[in-house]
Amino acid sequence: MQNTGIRTDWSKEEVDNIYNTPVLELIYQAATVHRQYHDPQEVQVCTLLSVKTGGCPEDCAYCPQAARYSTDVNVHKLLSVEEVIKSALQAKEAGSTRFCMGAAWREVRDNRDFDNVLEMVKGVNTLGMEVCCTLGMLSEDQAKKLKEAGLYAYNHNLDTSEENYENIISTRTYDDRLKTLENVRNADISVCCGGIIGLGEKEEDRVGMLHTLSTLPEHPESVPVNALVAVEGTPLEEQERVSVWEMIRMIGTARILMPKAMIRLSAGRLEMSDEEQALCFMAGANSIFAGDKLLTTPNPSEDRDKLMFQKLDLKPRKSFKEEQVLSES
Repeated sequence: MQNTGIRTDWSKEEVDNIYNTPVLELIYQAATVHRQYHDPQEVQVCTLLSVKTGGCPEDCAYCPQAARYSTDVNVHKLLSVEEVIKSALQAKEAGSTRFCMGAAWREVRDNRDFDNVLEMVKGVNTLGMEVCCTLGMLSEDQAKKLKEAGLYAYNHNLDTSEENYENIISTRTYDDRLKTLENVRNADISVCCGGIIGLGEKEEDRVGMLHTLSTLPEHPESVPVNALVAVEGTPLEEQERVSVWEMIRMIGTARILMPKAMIRLSAGRLEMSDEEQALCFMAGANSIFAGDKLLTTPNPSEDRDKLMFQKLDLKPRKSFKEEQVLSES
């Protein structure tokens, strides 16, 4: 059994050994760690809304929102504050406790759109939900403004390993991503950072990404594990879907490396059966995204998720649970 304390000094060899543990043993080890730090019957339900869609100048090979690719994504400008608050309220009523707003920007600019996003954050915060944003690169000053507006978490994924990064994106560097994470952390905002598998990467790239995440000065509080949803018109449109066992290896390894993190079973759930998702929960996943869309890609319906929760005797996690635990201790 691996050392299950909170460590940020993992070696790549240790990560590789965990990742390549026989899969049923890996599930057992990860489930054991999971029970030390989390309620295994509790899963956080999040909603992700695209507040500004398409027209992005980046060239992320997986993304249908890049302006340079011909996809069926309908470009729309930033939604109004009122539209976003209405969507957040609907998400809360449907059982979500975290509301994430995504904008297809390369970086945040100090303009009217950013001012409107700050108003969205303030509005959603008043609903008692954890507010998350994913808006691209961010300066420390912008991060502080988001924090002051009530932002709880900021998502900025590494996507893949540093070695494989240039094969996926050329319009920004790996260091750019790490700098944004640093700016978010310095503003005392919860860090949400994970990646995608199924991009054509090698096993060592998955190990490399997990190694980078688990050796940050502090572990991300939230680690989304995404399976590529190949979209026609993008450079990765021909990529085959990854197997559930590959997702389980990522989730189980992430759980052992980063015991306290929320491991989010993110993109790719639509193709998974309830049984496959149950294995992911056993391996340490304790969060999903609800709603029929995940930004622009299909996602299971809320009704299907509710039935799955009933079948597996899962219960939704409350908002701000970490703060409640700290205040009671």
